[in-house]
Amino acid sequence: MAFHTYILRCHDGTYYVGHTDDLERRIAQHQSGALPGYTARRLPVVFLWAQDFQTRDDAFAVERKLKGWSRAKKEAMMAGDWALVSQLARSATPQGASTSSA
Repeated sequence: MAFHTYILRCHDGTYYVGHTDDLERRIAQHQSGALPGYTARRLPVVFLWAQDFQTRDDAFAVERKLKGWSRAKKEAMMAGDWALVSQLARSATPQGASTSSA
């Protein structure tokens, strides 16, 4: 059985990241508003990207990771621009870190 992490673009321009074991069914559920919550309040949604994994744990781990990424980093990843993903990762200031120099 395959598991999938996916990204949708909502009507308001925001991205939704999720994971599932049945990608076609889950996308249809989001598009129809059958799943209450974030996407149901932001219809219509458009499927943008998905990646397959062998385990649910792997798919969920990537979902959690992507939810922490900036919009620019997600867009670079979806475009396959790994150099930009790397650059954006290096330019991100860790939460709670000081940006001033002594």
